[in-house]
Amino acid sequence: EVPTSLRQLWRQRYRWCYGTLQAMWKHRRAVREVGPAGRFARRALPYLLLFQVALPLLAPIVDVFALYGVLFADPVESIGVWLVFLVVQLLGAAYALRLDKERLRALWALPFQLVVYRQLMYLVIIQSVVSALFGTRLRWHRMQRSGSAGEQRIVEPAGRQSLSK
Repeated sequence: EVPTSLRQLWRQRYRWCYGTLQAMWKHRRAVREVGPAGRFARRALPYLLLFQVALPLLAPIVDVFALYGVLFADPVESIGVWLVFLVVQLLGAAYALRLDKERLRALWALPFQLVVYRQLMYLVIIQSVVSALFGTRLRWHRMQRSGSAGEQRIVEPAGRQSLSK
């Protein structure tokens, strides 16, 4: 079941991010192990550190430079770069939706995801890293259930979609 409010979404993503940090810390010594576990850890842990921690922590800097470019440099060039970035993401998302035989109707929300959801995730990741560095214990923050998980989208072979209960 998906979160039904921004607060629930925040708590869920915070729990996930903090849990990823805990798992990385717990398995940090696996990098020195010999054999399959060590080989896996030497690939997985740096990957998680880079893509789940470092780059998301640095991403707001890119947004600040983009905003600076719009306000104090050439706004046409800055907006053009952002639009190219948006088109590349739209093409990737459209390809993924086509592979899953989904409708492309959901693509309209992608620009909002770039502006709103990314900012939310920056703050969640910062909160998670600060909490982990200070040793704060995470409360579970159980999610309120709305009962909407019973309605699932089913993709039929002919490409039609229906709701089932």
